[in-house]
Amino acid sequence: MKADPILEEVWRVKDKLSREMAAALAAYSAKLDAIADTEEKAGRKVIRSAAELQQLVAQRERQRAQESALALNDKPPEKS
Repeated sequence: MKADPILEEVWRVKDKLSREMAAALAAYSAKLDAIADTEEKAGRKVIRSAAELQQLVAQRERQRAQESALALNDKPPEKS
C-alpha cells in the first residue's frame, strides 16, 4: 500500500508535539488549541470535531458529484 503523505505529516507533527509535551495531555491539548487559533486567525479552516470533518467531507463529495454531472452533460464542440 502506498503511504499517504498527508497522514505521514500528521503523524510526524503529532509525534513531535508528544515529545515536546512529554505526553502531558493538558499541555498537549492547550498546544493544539493555540495552533488552531493561529490557523483560524490566518484565515485557514480548522476542523475541531469529527462532526465538522464529516460535514466537510460530505460537502466536498456533493461538489465533486455536481462537477461530474456537469461534465457529463457538456456537449462536444460543434464542428464548423
